[in-house]
Amino acid sequence: MLATWGGRGAVLALVAVLGACGGGGPAATVAAEPAGLARAQVDSLWARADRLYRSGKWAKALTLYERVGLEVPANDTLAIEARFRVAECHLGMRNQLEAAREFRRVSDETPSARLAPTALLRAGDAYAELWRRPELDPTYGQTAVATYQEVVSRYPDAPVAARARARIAALEEAFALKEYKAALYYLRLKAYDSAILYLKDVAATYPRAEVTPSALLDLTKAYKALGYQEDLQETCGYIRRFHPTTPGLELSCPVPAAAPDSSS
Repeated sequence: MLATWGGRGAVLALVAVLGACGGGGPAATVAAEPAGLARAQVDSLWARADRLYRSGKWAKALTLYERVGLEVPANDTLAIEARFRVAECHLGMRNQLEAAREFRRVSDETPSARLAPTALLRAGDAYAELWRRPELDPTYGQTAVATYQEVVSRYPDAPVAARARARIAALEEAFALKEYKAALYYLRLKAYDSAILYLKDVAATYPRAEVTPSALLDLTKAYKALGYQEDLQETCGYIRRFHPTTPGLELSCPVPAAAPDSSS
């Protein structure tokens, strides 16, 4: 009788030799083969998976990487790299949430592994891919920022920390643009109080964003429309101090003429 189980190539063969005419003989047993593939076979699987991966055949590569992960101990560096590649395959197939989960498994279950910092960064990338347009719900973008911040806090000296900071800055630009577009919507409706809330939030939360100088100029227009002279002067002073080269500044915030000298 031949039985095969587990998907790992393990085979148990038991041969019973029975006498048919004149008495039975003793049973003979063939020893079981060792479970699992030999390392050379695992390396061959990896090479096949790698070729598929590099040619963008994500689904086929994923299946082989998963097999490799089953054939070696969980703490083996090849198992860790296989899980990382599984996550990359999911990302290639646009399964971003599954990719994020697999990347996090690498960073959370093997935090000291060589690939752990990169895996956590790539988890952030997976979430960022789900928030491509600023007008959409920002939940995934916020999750991406939180993940990148985790990279910086957990692996501050790793090379990927600088990349995480750059990605945070890029997402903050997108958040600022989202807020600014909302403000412009209310400005078009002449709902100045609502516009002011968004414009002030852009300036306070994202002071270095590219759209912030424009948001501040639009804030002066809202203050003028409502006759808020004190707020207008304060905002103009802020722009002159922190964004002095903003196009249109002199038109929106003309410098007051000097009072005549009463002593002459």
